[in-house]
Amino acid sequence: MSVYTLPDLPYKTSDLEPCVSREALALHHDKHHGAYVDGANSALSDMAAARESGDYSALNQLQKNLAFHLSGHVMHSIFWRIMSPDGGGQPNGLLAKEIDKAFGSADALREQLSECALSIQGSGWASVAWEPLGQQLVIEQVHDHQGNIGNATIPILVLDMWEHAYYLQYRNEKAKWVEAFWEVVNWADVEHRLRGVSQTNLMLSDE
Repeated sequence: MSVYTLPDLPYKTSDLEPCVSREALALHHDKHHGAYVDGANSALSDMAAARESGDYSALNQLQKNLAFHLSGHVMHSIFWRIMSPDGGGQPNGLLAKEIDKAFGSADALREQLSECALSIQGSGWASVAWEPLGQQLVIEQVHDHQGNIGNATIPILVLDMWEHAYYLQYRNEKAKWVEAFWEVVNWADVEHRLRGVSQTNLMLSDE
């Protein structure tokens, strides 16, 4: 059975300042993301024990635990990589073409994703994802880590709107956190991710 591990940050904890403070980034990565990794591994271990004993009385809760913690691990692993001290600016290349096709312009994407993030009720994420059946980008409002999303969508750009992502630095001013995020978006990584996932085919037809 594979064991999930906490990925290293692709930059120093001070590199995203002033948009993301050193203290906030270290706490978010080491403690919060680390807890999701531990939770996913624990759920898998408990499922293995259930298989061995034949006692599946707790299976429903174990499935929920795995979905929650593993999705938290996945979303955070993407999140760290789509931020960079050299981020900001505008998308280009294939990414810009797909954004224009789906949303009309990069500015329209930014406005919609920002509003999506700010209108989340409770904890969650705003996500730009590839929808493989329609072969297009969509914006999703993700509840917790895994709710309210299309079954096969694959996130390529995610914005963490859990309070632990911004409250230490921005308090209750969520709009300032969203504005700061756009200053560090690593569009090159987002395009790299798009090029990989855009090859996904659900094979729901013979074409």
